[in-house]
Amino acid sequence: MNTVGTFQAYLSTHQLSNYSEGDIGWIFSLYVFLAFFCGILIGPIFDAKGPRLLVFLGKYWHFIIVFGILGGLGTSLIFTPAVSAIGHFFLVRRANASGLATTGGSVGGIMFPLMLQSTFPKLGFAWSTRIMGFIILFLVIVANILIRSRLKPKKGASVLPDFTIFKDLTFSLTTAGTFFMEWGLFVPLTYISSYALAHGLPMALSYQLIAILNVGSFFGRWLPGYIADKLGRFNTMVITVALCLITTLALWLPAGNSVPMLIVYAIIFGFASGSNISLTPVCVGQLCDTKEYGRYYATCYTIVSFSTLTGIPIAGQIVEAENGGYRGLILFTGMCYVGSLSSFLAARILK
Repeated sequence: MNTVGTFQAYLSTHQLSNYSEGDIGWIFSLYVFLAFFCGILIGPIFDAKGPRLLVFLGKYWHFIIVFGILGGLGTSLIFTPAVSAIGHFFLVRRANASGLATTGGSVGGIMFPLMLQSTFPKLGFAWSTRIMGFIILFLVIVANILIRSRLKPKKGASVLPDFTIFKDLTFSLTTAGTFFMEWGLFVPLTYISSYALAHGLPMALSYQLIAILNVGSFFGRWLPGYIADKLGRFNTMVITVALCLITTLALWLPAGNSVPMLIVYAIIFGFASGSNISLTPVCVGQLCDTKEYGRYYATCYTIVSFSTLTGIPIAGQIVEAENGGYRGLILFTGMCYVGSLSSFLAARILK
């Protein structure tokens, strides 16, 4: 998931060079959408059956089907139970534990773009993705051996979602905050490499920006989690979302072809946005009993998934409407974080 920007930049200049940014964006938006949307069933199944079964199952239309649909479904089977399982073992230090666990995504976001940058020109697209697939297969096998649930699966428990939890206004505002946050989050992750290429930066550095962003994200997933257990989960989320907003408008918007400014933006935004991934399940988990954690988390992200379905294509259409300009895309990202910050602030006040 943290490597979609590398694939977007490569496909837009190779196999899918004849397609618009908006059309290509649907591949990756569908992938992220299904990764979160399918949680509406996977989260409750996790509550009822446990995590191991779920983790084990885990030209244009070719990419739509293989990357967008199959990749999204597989990611959902891995992502939802893996995140939910952590919440079963921790309460007081849940944010710190979740942050440490999710740093694995940042490690992949550093390793895979650098690997693909090297293998694409040497081995081609097919073998580069096969090698990546074999690595992921090995990691999923190890994860399936290690992952477990503290609570025994509930016999006879329903695997259907429960939308009545949206009667809780704090939960609804938290979901809204996450919706706006994810609407904006995947725009820089997907388009920062394309932005760099469009502004004349070398191809190697353009791909490396994703890895640089994930270096910041590595620390941003763990450190805010550690702080959140002391300062408060919602308080920390408000601070990091505000930092995402500030860096996007103050650094990315005026960056142009400035290499130092883009690198600084990638590091700071990566740090701030890293907590977007690690703190969200913790904030949601604070609103429910541990035994209902999977259901609450999955229900939240089922709504949030629609932001990931539309955010990347909207950004692509904005770029196309500006004839390759990125100012509107960056402003769209900033406005998403304005909505997220407002929602989380309201949820914090109610809580």
